[in-house]
Amino acid sequence: MNKIIYVFIVIVAGVILWLLLEPTYPEHKRIFNNHSESDTLNPKEKNMEQKIIKTEEEWKKELTPEEYNILREKGTERPFTGKYWDHFEIGIYICAACGAELFASDTKFESSCGWPSYFQPIDSSRIIYKEDRSFGMIRTEVMCARCGGHLGHVFDDGPPPTGLRYCINSGSMKFISKKK
Repeated sequence: MNKIIYVFIVIVAGVILWLLLEPTYPEHKRIFNNHSESDTLNPKEKNMEQKIIKTEEEWKKELTPEEYNILREKGTERPFTGKYWDHFEIGIYICAACGAELFASDTKFESSCGWPSYFQPIDSSRIIYKEDRSFGMIRTEVMCARCGGHLGHVFDDGPPPTGLRYCINSGSMKFISKKK
């Protein structure tokens, strides 16, 4: 009985300590506090980027099973398996669900994390930032502002000029080549 009480006290103390220390994660504070889920499209973008709202059944009919899992169920692909993790052709990466232009190839970099990584989106108004506390971590989820599809996460360990690493699932995007 004493062991059970001891384990309970340790767990409660751990949770309290975690809650007290949580705001000290600089990566999360810097990224999440600069953006919010209520970020809206700027007036110039509103006509071009109308919100797309569909039922889950409609999404299932339009997306591949992998795209649906990532974009609608917040899944992820295994590292080093996606079609774009080591892809460096010149062009634009668009949302696989709605076609919104998200990332340009000139912002892509090799991060060795196993997923495509970018230091900034084409336009930050095309991204929704949301706190993600899944799997015992505190991260910032990034989603397509046009259709709400899950893209991946953004971290505070990227290269200059932003210092950010948008870690994006290949299955959430399609690539449009820019011919020379």
